[in-house]
Amino acid sequence: MTQEELNQLGKTLWGIADQLRGAMNADDFRDYMLSFLFLRYLSDNYEVAAKKELGSDYPTLDKDDKRSPLTEWYELNLEDYLEFEKQMRRKLHYVIQPQYLWRNIAEQARLQDTVLLETLDKGFDYIENESFNSTFQGLFSEINLNSEKLGKTHTDRNAKLCTIITKIAEGIAHFSTSSDVLGDAYEYLIGQFAAGSGKKAGEFYTPQQISTILSRIVTLDSQDPTLGKKTKIERVLDFACGSGSLLLNVRHQLGEHGIGKFYGQEKNITTYNLARMNMLLHGVKDTEFEIFHGDTLDNEWPMLNERNPANKVEFDAIVANPPFSLRWEPTEEMSKDFRFANYGLAPKSAADFAFLLHGFHFLSESGVMAIILPHGVLFRGGAEERIRTKLLKDGHIDTVIGLPANLFYSTGIPVCILVLKRCKKPDDVLFINAAEHFEKGKRQNRLLENQIDQIVSTYQYRNEIERYSRRVPMAEIEKNDYNLNISRYISTSVAEQAIDLLKVNADLLAAEEKVNEAKTRHNEFLKELGLPLIP
Repeated sequence: MTQEELNQLGKTLWGIADQLRGAMNADDFRDYMLSFLFLRYLSDNYEVAAKKELGSDYPTLDKDDKRSPLTEWYELNLEDYLEFEKQMRRKLHYVIQPQYLWRNIAEQARLQDTVLLETLDKGFDYIENESFNSTFQGLFSEINLNSEKLGKTHTDRNAKLCTIITKIAEGIAHFSTSSDVLGDAYEYLIGQFAAGSGKKAGEFYTPQQISTILSRIVTLDSQDPTLGKKTKIERVLDFACGSGSLLLNVRHQLGEHGIGKFYGQEKNITTYNLARMNMLLHGVKDTEFEIFHGDTLDNEWPMLNERNPANKVEFDAIVANPPFSLRWEPTEEMSKDFRFANYGLAPKSAADFAFLLHGFHFLSESGVMAIILPHGVLFRGGAEERIRTKLLKDGHIDTVIGLPANLFYSTGIPVCILVLKRCKKPDDVLFINAAEHFEKGKRQNRLLENQIDQIVSTYQYRNEIERYSRRVPMAEIEKNDYNLNISRYISTSVAEQAIDLLKVNADLLAAEEKVNEAKTRHNEFLKELGLPLIP
C-alpha cells in the first residue's frame, strides 16, 4: 500500500470518526471504530478463503442481494457445514458463521434492522469464544453495546449503531481488504487517536519512527551487527506492548516468516484488546502470538514466573517502551525476586530500572534488548546508580542513544534508547547523540528516514562521528563514576575559530593605507574643481 493510499484511507476513516463522535469522547469512539474495522477484516478474509475452498459450490447471489453468499450456502448445506468449518479452522485458523460476517451486519445496519444490537452482541461473543481454536475471551470487553453513550433506550442505541456501521461500511467499501492495507489503516487510526488523546496515548502507542529504530536494532546479528539482519528470530518479547506496534515492526523487518512466535504483556485491558486485534488484523495467526493481560512488575504471567531455572523462558529479541518513571511499591520480598536479586530494587519514585531488569532477566545469551527510557536513568544516583554500575561492570550495556525531545504524545521530555546484551564483545560503550537531529513539528517533533538510517548505521558499524557518536572505553566511564550522561562523552559545541591578532592588525593597516590613497586621489579632483578638500 502506497503512502498516498494509506493517507487517503486514513483520512476517510478519520473523517467518519469526526462525523460520528458526537457526545462520545475519542477514547470510547476509538474502541467502536477499531473493533468494526477488525470485524470487517476477519469477515472479508474469511469469505475470500471460503470462496477458494468451496470453488464452484460457492453461491452467486443476485446483484441486489447485499448479503454474504455464505448465507445461502449454509442454508442449503445444513448437514455439511460442520465439516466445512473444520476444514476452515485447519487452513485459516478461525471460523465466522454467516450471520456474524461484516457484510451481513452492514446490511442489517443499512436496513435499520431492530435486532442489529442483539446480532452484534452474539457475534462478538461468538468470535471471542468459538471462532478460533484458542479462545480470545474479553476481546470486545470494552465495547458496551448497552452503554447510554450510544443512546438512552434500546431503540436509540440500535439506531445509533446502524448509523455508525452504515457510515463505516460506505466509507471503506472501495478499499482493499488485505491484511497489509487494513493493518496499515488500523495503525494509522491508532496513531490519530493517540494524537487526540494526549498524555493518555503513552499507554498504548510508540511513534512509528522510534519503533523502527528499536526493531531494526534487535533484528541485526547480535554478535556482529555488521553481518546484517538475522534470518530468523524464534521468540520476541515486548513486556509493555500497548497496541502491539513494536512487535509488528519487528515482524516487518524480518518478513512474515522471520519470527517464530511473538509474546507481549499489557496491563491496561483496553490496549491489551487492541494488541490482540492488531496482531490478527496484520495476518499473524492465533498460534503465532501470545499476549498476556497482567502487571509486568508484579510478574503475573505464569510463563515468566517459573522459579526453576531449567524451565526459564528466554527471548532472542526484546523491545519495550514502558511507562516513564512510574511510581511503584516494591516490597521487601521483591528484593529476593529472581529478576532483581543480583542488582537491587529500583526506587519507589521511578520503576524504570525495574522494567529494564524484568526484560533483561529473560534475554537469551545471544539476544538483544532495546528499551526506551527517560534520560534520568543515565545519571540518577542512589539505587539507580548501583544498578547501572553493575550492568556496566558486567558488560551488559552496549549502546546509549540520545533522542530529541517532544517525540511522544505522552511527554515532551527527551528520552534515550539503551541497547543491552549478554554477549557484548567490545570493552566500550557506544554513545550516539541524535538529540539535535530531527524535523520540528507543530505538535510533535519527528525523525526523518535519513536520520533513522544514520542512528541504525552508527550502531551497526560502531562508527565514531564528530559531535555525534563515540566509543567510550570502560576505563573512562569508570572515572566518571559510571555516569552515562551523554554530554560527558560527546561535546556538541562547535569550537570558536582562533583569531590571529597580528594578521588582523596587518589587514587593518593595509585597509587604512588604501583609504588614504583613495582620499589623496579624490582631493586632487576636488582641487581642480575648486571644491573644498576632504580633511
